[in-house]
Amino acid sequence: MSYYTPRGGLPPQTDLLTDRAVVKQAYTFIPKGVLRDIVTSNLPGFEGTRAWIIARPVAGGATTFSQLIVEISPGGGAARPEVEAGVEGVVFVTTGSLVLTLEGERHVLEAGGYAFLAPGAEWSLANEGDEVTGFHWIRKAYEPVDGIAPPASFVTRDQDVEPVPMPDTDGAWATTRFTDSSDLAHDMQVNIVTFQPGGSIPFAETHVMEHGLFVLQGKAVYRLNDDWVECEAGDYMLLRAFCPQACYAGGPEPFRYLLYKDMNRQIRLT
Repeated sequence: MSYYTPRGGLPPQTDLLTDRAVVKQAYTFIPKGVLRDIVTSNLPGFEGTRAWIIARPVAGGATTFSQLIVEISPGGGAARPEVEAGVEGVVFVTTGSLVLTLEGERHVLEAGGYAFLAPGAEWSLANEGDEVTGFHWIRKAYEPVDGIAPPASFVTRDQDVEPVPMPDTDGAWATTRFTDSSDLAHDMQVNIVTFQPGGSIPFAETHVMEHGLFVLQGKAVYRLNDDWVECEAGDYMLLRAFCPQACYAGGPEPFRYLLYKDMNRQIRLT
C-alpha cells in the first residue's frame, strides 16, 4: 500500500499554465499539481504546521464537511486542534508518525493510521519524530438524533481492516469500511475504496450523498457528471449531491481513494 502526500514547492517558470483544475456546478477537480506552497494556510493553535484546505462549506462547494491535508514538522502539533463544539472528525495519516492523545490515551499513528474523533472528544496532536508528518483531517458538524447516542471515538489502521468486496465484482471493487454503515449513530463515513486494474463502477451512481475523494494510489478515468476525467494519485474530487459518477481503473497498481460521504439522516426541510 502507498499513500500519496503532497510536498508543496513551486513549479519552474518554464512550465505551461495548462492544468486539469476545474470547478463546475456538479463537481470540483483539484489536481495534485496545484497543491503548492502558496496555497497553504496556517491554523490557529498549531505550531510548525501548514495545511491545504481542499473542501469547505462555500457557495458552489461542499455543504456538509471540510477536508484538510495537514503537514506537521518535527516538534509541531496542537494541544487542542478542534475548538468548535459539536464537531466530529477523522484523521488519516499518509506519511510520517503522528502522536494522537485521545481522552488521555496515547496513540502513535503511522502511514495508514486512522482515528475517528467523536464530537466533544478531548484530543491533541504532536509530531515527535524526525520527519514531516502528513495526514488528512475531515471535519463535520454532528447531527444528533433523539434516542441515539453519539458514536464513540476509536483508533485503527487501514492495514488491520479487511476490505469488503462489492457484490458480483469478484473482488475487482472493494471498500475498507472503518464503521458500520447500518449504525445510525454515524452520520458520515470516511472509507477507502480499492479497484484492481481494470475494475470499474459499472453504472453512473446518482445519489444524495456528497463525496470528497482523494486519490491515494494508482490512476483511473473517472466519470464526473457528463465528463470523463483522468485522475491519478494526489488528485482530489469534490462531488456534490446527485452528481453522476463512475470509473474505470487503470494499471499497473490498484486504484485507491479516501472517500467521504454524509449518510443516515433525514433531509431537513425547515
